[in-house]
Amino acid sequence: MKNKVVIIGSLNIDTIQMIDRLPKQGETISISNQASNFGGKGANQAVAAARQGADVTFIGAVGDDDRGRAFKQLLTDEGITTDYIFTKKQLTGSATIMLEADGHNTIMVFGGANMSLNASDIIQAHDVIAAADVVVAQLEVPIDAVAKGFEIAREFGALTILNPAPITSHLSADIMMNTDLVIPNETEAAALAHVTPTTNKEALGELTNKLKKLGMVHTIVTLGGDGVYYNVKGKTGQLPIFKVKAVDTTAAGDTFIGTIAANISQSMNDLPAIITRSSFASSLTVSRSGAIVSIPTKAEVDAGLPNPSIVK
Repeated sequence: MKNKVVIIGSLNIDTIQMIDRLPKQGETISISNQASNFGGKGANQAVAAARQGADVTFIGAVGDDDRGRAFKQLLTDEGITTDYIFTKKQLTGSATIMLEADGHNTIMVFGGANMSLNASDIIQAHDVIAAADVVVAQLEVPIDAVAKGFEIAREFGALTILNPAPITSHLSADIMMNTDLVIPNETEAAALAHVTPTTNKEALGELTNKLKKLGMVHTIVTLGGDGVYYNVKGKTGQLPIFKVKAVDTTAAGDTFIGTIAANISQSMNDLPAIITRSSFASSLTVSRSGAIVSIPTKAEVDAGLPNPSIVK
């Protein structure tokens, strides 16, 4: 049975600037190419979950503009329910992505309509949250919207997943109390725990145990090329990634989280297998250009995952 997934999150139009390297302060450099794509962490995660077979509803906000209307149509075409994407007076959100030749990216975000999503909007989506198996949120929309969504989800027994990005060193007590699973990268995890970023397994154990004391009981930390560390239900481990040639890392983490949401059970059992699947899906994203356009389908993951030649 497929998961009913609700995503509370951001919708951005990405402008990608392709460069050899980041400019130094005061320096002017040339852009070798430019592209525009649909993106935003919320949208990326929703599409990833939908393409992995989940029944997805999106809660978010766009502007009363052509970009907002196009965005809603794109998600509808992906089979995502868009009844709770609210139209605001602000422009649809946008992001500028500086993509370096080695595949690494630096991102600047204009929140726009995303920042007008509020708790009242979330209350309008009460019934769909109450019926969900999994509710996912990031921090590209206001905290009060996330808090209200997780409060409703917890009341009705949905599994809540928080992606604490953009990076923050503080989460409100009500969000921590209502988060079942937090999925940061190593930098985001370190900021939450107020420690130095690390990919060392022993240090990650100490870090995630510190997060437990703060109220974030279950954690999966993505570590880039060093794999994925998890501390969930008293079980810990570090799993390798799938090695591919990096073309564009945009949406890699979002693909991982969306695939987790589509496949995880409320008991969070069989986690290593789900993490492995999600890591493989993410590796396919990294090997392609763009955000949403790079996210693989369930069929692509099913076809490639058993191939032992691509496992580290």
